Amino acid sequence: MRILLVDDHDLFLEGLSNLLRAGGYTMVGAARDGLEALKLARTAHPDVILMDIRMPGCDGLCATRLIKAEMPEIKIVMLTTSTEDADLFEALKSGAIGYLLKNLQPNQLFDYLAGVGRGEAALSRELSARVLAEFAHQAAALDERTAGGLPGGPRGPELTPRQREILGLVAGGASYREVGAALNLSENTVKYHMGEILQRLHLKNREQVVAYALRSGLAGDKRETR
Repeated sequence: MRILLVDDHDLFLEGLSNLLRAGGYTMVGAARDGLEALKLARTAHPDVILMDIRMPGCDGLCATRLIKAEMPEIKIVMLTTSTEDADLFEALKSGAIGYLLKNLQPNQLFDYLAGVGRGEAALSRELSARVLAEFAHQAAALDERTAGGLPGGPRGPELTPRQREILGLVAGGASYREVGAALNLSENTVKYHMGEILQRLHLKNREQVVAYALRSGLAGDKRETR
């Protein structure tokens, strides 16, 4: 496994590099900030990057997004002192395959790297539990939002009158072209509004939007506009 190290502390870099070499890993370089990491990733093409978060200039989270956007095949594992949930979740959303704390033991690091080589995520049980808890929280919040239009339920996300018209027609089975003709809009404009509706309702596709409209009663909220 070819590894690139990214950290702004020279002593830590040297110690970790020596440790990994002793463990049989190949070091392809060391960077001290996110932009240097991006440049080295382009030239060295590592299998794995061990990335710190707190660095001057371009931090590890920003660097992870830049590298994954350009070289998605590179696996990035955050190696940090930060125990903040915000850093953990943002790292995973940015494309990191793992999140490790610097206080782990050398044999634990080797075990995690071996797992990364097999395609596994590098997360401790504690951090995995936090991630699962956050997913459960988000799922519950989504259920609450999508139930917002049901009688007696909490109020759902606000849609504009035009968006409600479009949603009602789409839920009634009209195509985007038919909706555009009914409302004197271009098909592209209808698609744009549907994208806004998806974002506001935190849904993923047209089918979920239609289901939401049917549950909330918006499917019957259609007005004759011709």
